[in-house]
Amino acid sequence: MPRFDSDSVWNTAPTSAPAQRKGRYVPGSAAHPAKMHPGIAAHAIATYTHPGDLVLDPMCGIGTTLVEALHLGRDALGIEYEPHWATLASLNARAAAQASRIGSGIVRCGDARRLTDLAPASARGEVALVVTSPPYGPSVHGRVRSTRETGERGVVKKDFRYGHDRANLAHVSTAHLLEAFTEILAHCRQMLRPGGIAVITTRPWRERGELIDLPSAVLAAGKSAGLLPTERCVAMLAGIRNGHLITRPSFFQMKNVRDARRQGIPLSVVQHEDVLIFTRPVLLKNLVRPGGRQRLAMSNRNLRTAGALGAPSTGRRHDC
Repeated sequence: MPRFDSDSVWNTAPTSAPAQRKGRYVPGSAAHPAKMHPGIAAHAIATYTHPGDLVLDPMCGIGTTLVEALHLGRDALGIEYEPHWATLASLNARAAAQASRIGSGIVRCGDARRLTDLAPASARGEVALVVTSPPYGPSVHGRVRSTRETGERGVVKKDFRYGHDRANLAHVSTAHLLEAFTEILAHCRQMLRPGGIAVITTRPWRERGELIDLPSAVLAAGKSAGLLPTERCVAMLAGIRNGHLITRPSFFQMKNVRDARRQGIPLSVVQHEDVLIFTRPVLLKNLVRPGGRQRLAMSNRNLRTAGALGAPSTGRRHDC
């Protein structure tokens, strides 16, 4: 069974995601249906990288990972399939780079399954951290406008689709998605430096009452891609106040839970993301280079934790 402690439970939502984005993203960014939570990206970057390191998101959406990396003094690289979101990601990265005056950000538009072709050649093998999330579960996507806002009867859905391109992985079957995501992670492995980290956020959902255990499937995908599982953490989507959880479920989450319970399905509102942490293994030939002794120590720590997924490694930095 996974073991949890103060390092493996991330307090990433002291304020809501919209509050965390306020003033840091260009207009139109809120329309993306499944944005990375800023607090999760920031925590991962502060924990697993140093200033000046390169952070990659191969499915970057509006560029949340890039924005948070740049504000923390890291360099950032993002790949996004949909041209509209790629444009917004580029604008967000540019604004963050101007605000931080430290890092640089690059966004390339294209299919992440061609990641090593799309990314600058100089970045291959130099990425310190990958932070990303596969598309999942339409139940948490989008926003609504009420009668009070529209003047019309009922609730109006908005911003609940990734785009209309049916080749977008958000529209494919779960089996096809996992096959493609394994391919993407294999490209990420090539982009990571030896000992580099990949942080994948995900969560399960139900489809016609059946549980889709995406976290376990992503774990298998990472292994198939040649990455070494080293930790399994929980990133909070609820706030913590006076020892109690402050939940912030979306309209769609509440509706789906109520509909499921009326059908006798014991569904609950999810208030966390599963966070899977992988490492690119360090090959012996890499250890004879300058700094090899330090890399060997890092590799040994990773190997010690590999046998117990969820057990925090002992040498990590925690800046937040």
